[in-house]
Amino acid sequence: MNFIQAIILGIVQGITEFLPISSSGHLVLMQKLFRITEPALAFDTYLHLGTLMAVFAVFKDDIISILKKPFQKLTWLLLAGTIPTAIIGLVFKDIFEEMFHSGSTLGFEFVITGAILLLAGIQKNGRKGLKDTSYLDAAFIGVMQGAAIMPAISRSGLTISGALFRNLDREFAARFSFLLSIPAILGATMLQVKDMVEIGGNSGISMGAIIAGALAAALSGYISIKFMMNILKKGKMKYFAYYVFVLGFLVIIDQFVTHIFF
Repeated sequence: MNFIQAIILGIVQGITEFLPISSSGHLVLMQKLFRITEPALAFDTYLHLGTLMAVFAVFKDDIISILKKPFQKLTWLLLAGTIPTAIIGLVFKDIFEEMFHSGSTLGFEFVITGAILLLAGIQKNGRKGLKDTSYLDAAFIGVMQGAAIMPAISRSGLTISGALFRNLDREFAARFSFLLSIPAILGATMLQVKDMVEIGGNSGISMGAIIAGALAAALSGYISIKFMMNILKKGKMKYFAYYVFVLGFLVIIDQFVTHIFF
């Protein structure tokens, strides 16, 4: 992977992490397009750390509030959402890594994401904010996030959809989804530390390219969060569903018929 490719992947990661169209799925597609053979999941984790910086920048007030007053309801809700994700990630870690490597289920996962987004798109705006959201609501959203560890299942798409299914207000649904990404990304980083050290040391990717990719992910991620918050307020989730449906069917055609990238 060269410097320019790392930046392109970083931009793609930042844009697609917070739009409900699957950042990991797009990274797998881009790596197929560029014929990149370096460890995909480890580099993907570096880029996720870049998008984490964007979350810190946009939601700094929430983060500072939690640091100042850790034993508050938002903290416990995030914990309730994180536990199911962690369990799913630990139990199915090897399976998910193989899915990233092969990309064999990518097209079907994009289609599944589209179907869930369509269902979420027909939901009326909920009434629950921080005060009314239950720990069961948070746990359900955490299960949805755990399922999104699969490469082309959108994390933001499933967590926001899960929140809407549980009658959360759209704005709080997006806010909670993005805050819930913080422990998920940090947890994934801990699981990938060994591979991340190796990819920065003896792989074909320079540390400069890794840093450039992460910074590109941070900048594009910041813009993407702002854009998504605005889109969600208008209830426009269905348009993302159409996009991933088309993309999914194109990938399936290539996987089973044309074999240009797969």
